[in-house]
Amino acid sequence: MSLLELRELTVRRGARCVLDRVSLTVAAGEFVGLLGPNGAGKTTLLRAALGLLAAEGGSSLARLPVAERARAVAFLPQTREVAWPVSVEVLISLGRLPHGGGSAADRAAIARVMARMGVEGLRDRDATSLSGGELARVLIARALAQDTPLLLADEPGAGLDPGQQIRSMQVLADLAAEGRGVVASIHDLGLAARHCTRLVLLDQGRIVADGAPAAVLDTANLAQVFGIRAWHGEAEGGPVIQPLAVIG
Repeated sequence: MSLLELRELTVRRGARCVLDRVSLTVAAGEFVGLLGPNGAGKTTLLRAALGLLAAEGGSSLARLPVAERARAVAFLPQTREVAWPVSVEVLISLGRLPHGGGSAADRAAIARVMARMGVEGLRDRDATSLSGGELARVLIARALAQDTPLLLADEPGAGLDPGQQIRSMQVLADLAAEGRGVVASIHDLGLAARHCTRLVLLDQGRIVADGAPAAVLDTANLAQVFGIRAWHGEAEGGPVIQPLAVIG
């Protein structure tokens, strides 16, 4: 089942084309990693897909009424900020607003996502007092609490230590394995290669590769898009890629 369809999606800022005729379909069960250098269009793609940016072309999500969209997709933005001093539990509970909030089912959902992200011990903490890594995990939990078929995440591993990065990527991979869809912009090529079912490589607002991790992260694409060379290998659980040096 298709959870997201983009057709010739284009975003312009003045004379500059930031996203150039991107077409993409994401199905249930897929964990799609968006890769590309800084300024490639990853964040713009996510925000335009949600209807948060003016765009040409079509997005199946942007066409939905706001309330219906909130039940179809959860969004984890790149910005990690909390504007007011509320408890972690209250902050996570905001993810239940599309479902009404306050019911026994809502409370059970909040408890499940807190356990999934390992933030039960932070329940009563003031969210504005959290470290960057703690807040990142809490905001992922808030997105999970929305309990939508599709999750869009902009750099979900930002601010996390290596162990928490792996745990968070595994949570997203598990969501896909459970039949949901996940699209996440990712900078760590190694994490993307091991956890995503599919990678989409962007450069200058265009898709230059789309497919299995090993095919997308081949020597030619890494040299062309990132200007790097890397070591490729295999280990238990999937492929391994380690960037080694800048070319030239």
